[in-house]
Amino acid sequence: MTVALHASGLSVPGRLEAVSLDLGPGELVAMVGPNGAGKSTLIQALAGLLPAHGTVQWNGQALSSIPVAERGRLLAWVGQEAHFEFAFPVREVVAQGRYAWGDDLTGVAEALAELDLTFLADRPATRLSGGERHRVGLARALATRAPIQLWDEPVAQLDVRHALEVMRLARRLVDGGGTVVVSLHDLRAAYRFDRVLVLDRGRLVGNGRPHEVLTADLIRQVFRVEATFVESLVPELPER
Repeated sequence: MTVALHASGLSVPGRLEAVSLDLGPGELVAMVGPNGAGKSTLIQALAGLLPAHGTVQWNGQALSSIPVAERGRLLAWVGQEAHFEFAFPVREVVAQGRYAWGDDLTGVAEALAELDLTFLADRPATRLSGGERHRVGLARALATRAPIQLWDEPVAQLDVRHALEVMRLARRLVDGGGTVVVSLHDLRAAYRFDRVLVLDRGRLVGNGRPHEVLTADLIRQVFRVEATFVESLVPELPER
């Protein structure tokens, strides 16, 4: 199997314990677990943003051997919180995603449109709501055109329509050969992903297809709740 994102023995003292995984291109991956399970830590370690023991590879290259300028072309990360210290217009903030490509602003307008931000393009980023700021962060990541995207709770602050649009966008990225990892708390939504990673107390305790991993026993063990499985209709966002 071609591997887009590889980790072996990835550890952060007190926060993450010997996580190993291989994620391929064209995979939409959900990362779930209780608060404090290590989801954000793992995402940041995979992105090279946090000192960690073990090995990380992007597209077969050891992370330590990839020049910093090249990293921005290969992987994009979106954190839980979107804070902007300076009142740059939204368009300029999104254009920062093209930094690794020099003066090439390809895809900025498209990213603004994808995240429903075109009408806010000239507004200072410091004058946005929490959900709008988060969409700006996602648009900046999208503008990178990076094949690996790591999004930490991207829909937590979004309304229903924008949350569905973000999930539809993630699916479109993987259909085009990308790898998208999304941390979330909604276990029902996780069943719509190709793969699910389950973290508990810094350990990877589940890795596989959602219906095979998210069993009643695992949910009881990890989340300390009893689960009853019923068929339900999941709302789909109509195509524009």
